[in-house]
Amino acid sequence: MNVSRMAGSLIGSEIIKIGNEVNDMIRKGEEICNLTIGDFDPAIFPIPEELRTEITAAYAAGNTNYPPANGVPELRNAAAAFLESRLGLSYSPADILVAGGSRPLIYATYLALIDPGDKVVYPVPSWNNNHYCHLSGAQGVEVETRQDNNFMPTAADIAPHLHAATLLALCSPLNPTGTAFSRADLEAICDLVIAENKSRGPEEKPLYIMYDQIYWLLTFGETRHYDPVNLRPDLRDYVIYIDGISKCFAATGVRVGYAFGPSGVIDKMKSILGHVGAWAPKAEQIATAAFLGQTQAVDAFVADFGTRIQRSLDALYHGLQEMRREGYPVDAVVPMGAIYLTAQLDVLGKTTPEGKLLATNKDITFYLIGRAKLALVPFGAFGTSETSTWFRMSVGGASLKSIEAALPRLRQALDELT
Repeated sequence: MNVSRMAGSLIGSEIIKIGNEVNDMIRKGEEICNLTIGDFDPAIFPIPEELRTEITAAYAAGNTNYPPANGVPELRNAAAAFLESRLGLSYSPADILVAGGSRPLIYATYLALIDPGDKVVYPVPSWNNNHYCHLSGAQGVEVETRQDNNFMPTAADIAPHLHAATLLALCSPLNPTGTAFSRADLEAICDLVIAENKSRGPEEKPLYIMYDQIYWLLTFGETRHYDPVNLRPDLRDYVIYIDGISKCFAATGVRVGYAFGPSGVIDKMKSILGHVGAWAPKAEQIATAAFLGQTQAVDAFVADFGTRIQRSLDALYHGLQEMRREGYPVDAVVPMGAIYLTAQLDVLGKTTPEGKLLATNKDITFYLIGRAKLALVPFGAFGTSETSTWFRMSVGGASLKSIEAALPRLRQALDELT
């Protein structure tokens, strides 16, 4: 087939492949605890009722034509007010770009900043940076992270790779780990970026940070969300934020995301997405603008939603820790934010009852789907090696009852390995 080199060498999303296979099994009547896709079952986690009401009203009012390519003014104004009141980030509505979720905004960030061959530094595990590097022709530089720092990158991890880099891609709370930056760690990374930019000449591209904070309203316990510009205002001209309503309001299918940052970059991103046509539907934009201004409704939803998400994550975490105490080769990292738990299933080299050797994390994945009716995503889908024994558990698509029922099945499946 005569296609471009980029298309010919592009691989699909490993997460979607696993999720599609699981969904096929569910459609055939199998009961599987599906902890794969970072999505929500609307029967378990519906969007806020106030947002639903506003969407219906916006359609009834005839908001079915094209929106402005950079987003309706009502939403850009509402997002600016929301960010200032909640995070203390003061950005003009003109420097906010609305799109159909965060994916087009991330892609537009890459296309606005990256020339083929430019260096992009990102930690692994992380979501989709390897694919965006491929799409943009970037030279991706993967920075391995460690369990002892909750799989978040440190300044020491990143420092050797920043020379001549154009973009540092960060996310907190992090997909896939459900962990978040400490203040000290993020400050140290910010200081590296400031120093790197001071070392560059006027003809050199600066080093930018893409900061994906789509999960920032979902943090648990003592965890607090930190961002680069609040910590280091000198970075204001070098940080592109990715944000939106998809995750914190269980509104993945509503498709409203927004980016904000330095005017020159945001303007180029507007032009790129204007040609792509990746805008969010107008009615949903109007509705989101109205909902973001309803402070009590937002607070009530986030409090209840966060409590329920944390309950599911805690059930998994405590279940795995109990198994660990009993001698099972499992572990988990305390959930700090987002909708994910980082879990270890250290069973590489074991043999299934059918005599198959578990040689890769994909082997473990499909063994657990078939034997424990439990579907996870290996960190191998997020840039780590196929022999990593760490996995992402995503709780948005499963009920607490389903999660609790899956733990004994996991125990039995592990018992049957030799």
